[in-house]
Amino acid sequence: QPFSGNPAAVVPLENWVEDDLMQRIAEENNLAETAFVVGSNGAYELRWFTPTIEVSLCGHATLATTFVLHHILEDRSRKLQFQTKSGVLTAAVNAERIMMDFPADKLTSYTTNVGLVASALGQTPVEIYQGRDDLLCILQDERQVEELSPDFRALSQIGGRGTIVTAASQRDDRDITSRCFYPQSGIDEDPVTGSAHTTLATYWAPKMKLTTLTAYQASLRGGLLELQLTDDRVKLSGVARLYLEGKIIVP
Repeated sequence: QPFSGNPAAVVPLENWVEDDLMQRIAEENNLAETAFVVGSNGAYELRWFTPTIEVSLCGHATLATTFVLHHILEDRSRKLQFQTKSGVLTAAVNAERIMMDFPADKLTSYTTNVGLVASALGQTPVEIYQGRDDLLCILQDERQVEELSPDFRALSQIGGRGTIVTAASQRDDRDITSRCFYPQSGIDEDPVTGSAHTTLATYWAPKMKLTTLTAYQASLRGGLLELQLTDDRVKLSGVARLYLEGKIIVP
């Protein structure tokens, strides 16, 4: 709904502009992500920028881009294909719901700077893993996740893109709860992070012996996602709402 979930800007382009200009537009937007997209008729190139860096994978801005292409620019292709820095991603629209097909993450045990991670979070994780871009920290229960008040300056020293903190949920409407912190990428706490759920699904689906999970990201804005792990792919589904349309005026 408006004023919940994770806002993203989508900038359709006829041709690519300079990287520096895209980064400055993303900085000016000051949203977690600004997506830039080029293409037509179901085949696109897609790039994502935070206010400070370009990232290799972003879920919520891909969902927003799919929404804009389908509902605003009227691309009625049954499946949209995006060439990205993380390979080919696809998204399909079924009424209001958008399902995206992303690569699953690969996790390895993390043993470096464990003390710094615990100190920065203010909680000692039960387990810590290194994913493709982020650290994954497992806490004992979801209340710890919800009540975290991290030291963002300390977290920014850990490296990588950011830190995901998660626990199993005891609530009836969800299986897992998480929060995502990216101070080293210009975002202290991301409201709802699609790409992080490729990491979360990789960890939780086999642990819970489930192929489909309902995940809640417990930021102030909050957001629910449906996850499905199949072999080396994660299907993420959610909905989007249009909030603002406008034009960017550049020199």
